[in-house]
Amino acid sequence: MKMNLTVGIFLCSILLSCEEKNSDKFIFFLHNRFIETHELDESHPKFGKTEYREIIAEFEKEGFKVISEKRSGNVDGKAYASKVVDQINKLLNTSVQPNNITVIGTSKGGYIAQYVSTLINNPQLNFVFIASFQNSDIENFPEINYCGNILTIYDKSDVYGVSAIERKLRSTCKIEHFKEIELNTEMGHGFLYKPLKEWLEPSIEWAKGNYRM
Repeated sequence: MKMNLTVGIFLCSILLSCEEKNSDKFIFFLHNRFIETHELDESHPKFGKTEYREIIAEFEKEGFKVISEKRSGNVDGKAYASKVVDQINKLLNTSVQPNNITVIGTSKGGYIAQYVSTLINNPQLNFVFIASFQNSDIENFPEINYCGNILTIYDKSDVYGVSAIERKLRSTCKIEHFKEIELNTEMGHGFLYKPLKEWLEPSIEWAKGNYRM
């Protein structure tokens, strides 16, 4: 879904269906920065196309209701996170249980997801932060406070390929489930541009509530 209006219509249809059914599982997918300022079919000079549609299709094949959009322009991450928080709260105000909602973000989308975690402050929600932490973040973004069931995924060959355990230790919210997965695809930051099973499968399992995978 490319436009905010489309996302809004889709969310409204979900909310109406939730009045009768509350067992659905939802994924909010937040993509990387590159396609904020480029068309979906444009290729990054180093990493190729962001296979956004293909990634969403993988989540949908697993039965998730996916709420996502192609962001336009270089959006303010914290402000955008507030919009996502509003959408999540609308679901929570129906019969949707918080552990049936997962926010998955790659790169800049992962930073937006961290702000969602901070702002909504709900320990029962699920989050997957992919390639979105550097050691300098502790000083550069001191306001981020992890809250929820947190899975972080990073690649050893990536500049964002470091553990976020320090952020977890500094966070004041109780985190019931926390896990980190280090990959070694040798693709650098480009690993998140593709629907690779290495990061998709653990993300899907996390969203299903399989925290001890």
